[in-house]
Formats: sequence, C-alpha cells, structure tokens
Amino acid sequence: MSRHEVIVDLAERSYPIIVGPGVSREVVGFLPSAAKRAVIVTQDGLPTIDLAGVPSTTVYIGRGEEHKTLATVEELCRAFAGFGLTRNDVIVAVGGGMVTDVAGFAASMWHRGTAVVHVATSLVAMVDAAIGGKTGVNIFEGKNLLGAFWQPDAVLCDLDHLASLPAAETRCGWGEVAKYHFISGQDMLAMDLDERVATCVRIKAEIVSADERDAGARALLNYGHTLGHAIETVTRHSVAHGEAVAMGLVFAARLAHRLGRIDWNRVQRHHEVVGQEYGLAVKPSGPLDVNALMVAMARDKKATAGLTFVLDSPRGLEVVAGIDPDIVSSVLVEYLAP
Repeated sequence: MSRHEVIVDLAERSYPIIVGPGVSREVVGFLPSAAKRAVIVTQDGLPTIDLAGVPSTTVYIGRGEEHKTLATVEELCRAFAGFGLTRNDVIVAVGGGMVTDVAGFAASMWHRGTAVVHVATSLVAMVDAAIGGKTGVNIFEGKNLLGAFWQPDAVLCDLDHLASLPAAETRCGWGEVAKYHFISGQDMLAMDLDERVATCVRIKAEIVSADERDAGARALLNYGHTLGHAIETVTRHSVAHGEAVAMGLVFAARLAHRLGRIDWNRVQRHHEVVGQEYGLAVKPSGPLDVNALMVAMARDKKATAGLTFVLDSPRGLEVVAGIDPDIVSSVLVEYLAP
C-alpha cells in the first residue's frame, strides 16, 4: 500500500491528511511546535502511540454512543485541568469517529480552543469523521445536535489498523464509502484499499475547502444521513452509523424516484451498490416507528426549512428543502414494509 497526502485548504488553517500504512508513527512531526505537553484521548483496546518524549497523559473514554455526551466532554476537560494543559498544548485523539468527535469538541472548548491532532483507527474516521472539523455529541433528542466546527492540525489515517477491525466496524465504514461512490460517480471497488480511502479523503477535503461551515456544497456529504441519523436515534444506536447511512442512501433514492427526480434503474443501482457490492443491509431488519422517524428527521441539522434531504438527480446530488412530510411518510411506509 502507498502513502498519500491530501491538504484541506483553509488558508492559514490548512492542514494535511496522511493516508498509508504505519503513518501513526509520524504523529510527533505533526504536533504544534509550541506544544509542551499533550493529552491522548482514546478507548481501551485501541492502538497506542509514542509521542517520543513529549510529556503526556492518556485519558480513556467509554465505548458506545451512550458515552458520546456532554458528561464525557466534562470528564475530559477536568482531566485537561488536572494535567495542566494550556491552550498552547495539544490534544491527540486516537480512535474512531466517536473519539475524534468527542475529543475534537472538548478541544474546541478547552481554553476556547486548543489544538487537536487526529489519529484515525477506523474506516469511518478515516474517510469521514476525523476530517473537516465537525465535532459534537448526542442528546436524547438526536445525534450530534451539540457541537462546534474545530479543525484539526493534522489527520493521520493509519491503514495498518484496518486489518484488526471487527467485521461490524468494517461494515460501518463501507456505508460511508458507498456514499462517496454516489458523490463522485467513481467505481471505488475497482481501487486498491489505500487508493479507495485516499479518494474518499480527497473528495471530502475538496468539499470542506470550498464550504467549511455547511453553507452549500458540504451538505452533500450528508447523503443518506437524514434517515440514517433518525434510525440511529430511534433504535438508540443499536444500528451502527455507517450501516444506518447505507439504509439512508437507499431510502433517499426511493424518495427521489417518488419526486420524479430519478428513474427506477437509478434506484436499483443504489440497491446494488449498497446491498451487493458493499454487502450492507438495504433496510432495517425489524419494524420501526414511522412517526418517531419523522420526528427525528425533522430535527436534522439540515432541516432549516421543513424536511430536507440530499437527493439524487441527473445533474448529481442536490439539497432539497421543504419536502412534503406526507410524501416522505408514504415512501417511508413503503420502504419499511416487510
């Protein structure tokens, strides 16, 4: 596998994303020069990193979305205080998307902004969560409803870590990769793993560079996420993020067809990519409450003018606001039918 470097171009806040085997061993070279100490945020069982003489302490957070909370952020900040972390120091997040989201949010608030470097160990984190500066935690009413934009100083995507991922974690990552399949129109399955990850990274870096704060094109990265996040919320995260996004892709295609935006062949292509090529479930395995899903979708962060979805069209993906809830509900009932 090869080493790839991609830049998120944000002028003086630009930063590199490094993709390749063993790149986590380079982490010290990406720490801010002013940093005198570091706090490593991670979870039990994840790879350790060597900061080569930089004074550091390691703080472990719980596994599972039930720990992706403000309480966990408070625990981290109290650990920062106990260690004497200053705003010139650095936080190093080592883990998957939950770790980078929570540690990044804590970094955005500690002394009103402290540098963070992400070492992504899961496929979801590498192709999506660790890149772009979106941080956040969940509340009962929905996923990632509290958060901040806080760009990292660097992201290291160490492909060596993917070999040890549980099958469920790998499936979760493929859900996000399938999303990029439709954003880019490229056949990512024909690529080697390193190039596939790097391609996803390049796509996200280009979109974030053009639209850092979700004012336009960046919303396209949420393809499949409106229903996906709702499924996560309603099932209390028993359906993993990437798997829920994959289901959301299929539903969004069905909704686009009902609205006359795409033909049925395009819907079938979504089924093929998600279900056959990436081996993911195209719909939930059990019954879900349609009304609860509708409420959760109405709280989606894109929903500034009624129900809002990213939908396919012959022109590519587009953000469509103000969709009639009765149409969404009708398509949802059909989609969820046994």
